[in-house]
Amino acid sequence: MINVKEHAELNVLNHSCAHLMAQAVKRLHPHALFWVGPVINEGFYYDIDLGDTVLSESDFPKIESEMKKISKDGKRIIREEISKEEALERFKNDPYKLDLINNMEGVTITTFKQGEFEDLCRGPHVETVKELKFFKLLKVSGAYWKGDANNKMLQRVYGICFDTQEALDQHLYMLEEAKKRDHKKLGKELGLFMMS
Repeated sequence: MINVKEHAELNVLNHSCAHLMAQAVKRLHPHALFWVGPVINEGFYYDIDLGDTVLSESDFPKIESEMKKISKDGKRIIREEISKEEALERFKNDPYKLDLINNMEGVTITTFKQGEFEDLCRGPHVETVKELKFFKLLKVSGAYWKGDANNKMLQRVYGICFDTQEALDQHLYMLEEAKKRDHKKLGKELGLFMMS
């Protein structure tokens, strides 16, 4: 398996693709609020508050379709440095972003904007969303805000992005093969042990 964080180009692609996914989710669910969307070894994820709306993998084709529309628009991704006061004003209706901003001391606050979507981010990102073509949403799970079980449960959507369709297909094939060899799945299917 490829470690996305160790490949500079894939790191930037996946970081940018996290924003692309968030923009698509926001278009489909205008009430959505976002916590963080980092690059991880296996691609990226974004933690999302959708209120009472629950996402499942059956929603992925619709989200991916919207991502493709946004990518085809080819908007530039614009980096901007702003003051803390400006950041507080821009994100005044987003409690998750306000929490991040209020915990930033002595750092330059940067945002990245593509079309109508803007988020706090250090970057870097690709120049245009047109560069984000070969992606796949992989799974959704729950994640407590700030990793604290006393906080609200957010929905964590995982995905991956590559620079070619061939690389994406190869990665998806390897993921499928790894699932087939999962010792928990095999052990249960063969009656070797019980999972509770």
